[in-house]
Amino acid sequence: MITADYLSKIAPWAGDLTAAERERAARGTVEKHFAKGDYICHEGDRMNYWCGVASGIIKVGTVSTSGKAVTFSGVPTSGWVGEGSVLKDEIRQYDIVAVRDSRVALMQKATFHWLFENSVGFNRFLVRQLNERLGQFIATVGYDRLLDARARVARALGWLFNPVLYPGVGNWLDISQEELGLICGLSRQAVNKSLKELEEEGLLAMERNGVRVIDLAELSRYGAG
Repeated sequence: MITADYLSKIAPWAGDLTAAERERAARGTVEKHFAKGDYICHEGDRMNYWCGVASGIIKVGTVSTSGKAVTFSGVPTSGWVGEGSVLKDEIRQYDIVAVRDSRVALMQKATFHWLFENSVGFNRFLVRQLNERLGQFIATVGYDRLLDARARVARALGWLFNPVLYPGVGNWLDISQEELGLICGLSRQAVNKSLKELEEEGLLAMERNGVRVIDLAELSRYGAG
């Protein structure tokens, strides 16, 4: 298990809990390392954990019946994912894969449900999280079919920097063009071209080890018309 102090560092929502609730949450959480490309869970698994990214980047996606890989979202450090499956006690409807070497916090289902039943602060967080996630997936359905490469990169960055889902990111993210391509479903070359175009528009700055966002609002709605 992890400590309550460590939970507070990797889980922004821990600040919404009482001290006793944080202790209970920490006791029911472990941390594991996953190498780049490792599956944290497969579609169809009954995984009895809620997942949080302590360090690294993971992605949530699936493979269609025609064999096309579809990414629903990338999840950077401080992001938590999978609450819907834990709440409904159902099999996973997607794969979760490490985009790079990552450390992932795994909260036991029993602990998650205890917080759900007993913590007002945790429930407030869940309402915000689920509402924001719904908006993300609705937007993803549209842009995966309709947007060009530049807009797909812009929207993906908009979600990776989402302050509600990933409050620990700020305005700079350590991410490579290859990793961003894995999240967008594009080649590194297409991502590079798109990033340069978005930089020329003044929406972001390409830096040696990552991307700095200048206009998050515009990136988030890029290509909407």
